Amino acid sequence: MVSAPDHNRIAADAALMARIAAGDQAAFGRVMRDETPRLVRLALSLLGSAAEAEEVAQDAFLRLWNAAPDWEPRAQIGTWLHQVSYRLSIDIIRRRRPTVDVEDMEQVLSDDAASPERIALDNERDRLLAHAMDRLPPRQRTAIVLAHLQGLSQAEASAVLDVTEDAYESLLARARRRLKELTMDAMGEKSPAKDG
Repeated sequence: MVSAPDHNRIAADAALMARIAAGDQAAFGRVMRDETPRLVRLALSLLGSAAEAEEVAQDAFLRLWNAAPDWEPRAQIGTWLHQVSYRLSIDIIRRRRPTVDVEDMEQVLSDDAASPERIALDNERDRLLAHAMDRLPPRQRTAIVLAHLQGLSQAEASAVLDVTEDAYESLLARARRRLKELTMDAMGEKSPAKDG
């Protein structure tokens, strides 16, 4: 069941898409301005290439423009664009092994007056985390990115991946366990259980 705020947003998006279908470039520009940063971050987190991330976002917007005349208001524009960007990124991943750019990952710990030792430890942690992220299966990596880097709600992330919220929750839990396992393995520690 769609909640009232979601229903209102979907209705507003339907009106916006009608304007885009009529050729309203200002409306399209508004969507691009609002959604580009999130789409690029998603694609960059999955692909590790700013150029490819920009191409994915541009391709997603082109598809939105082309879909405008036949738009069916079943989802928010942002969710639809995330789905398209995710699928385009996965297509690229299938053609090559992806990398994750550590600089785009949120800093869990930050200290303005960090010592050289602290900086070295943080850099090593980031390197291990990036390596572990690279080794996750694409869907698990995407679940982590959507939740922790994109900040999407469970409902939004499950819509992007086209799965139920329960399935997304399970996928995210597996991804977190696997990420922890890979990180612990990289540090030479024993992990409690294997869960791929």
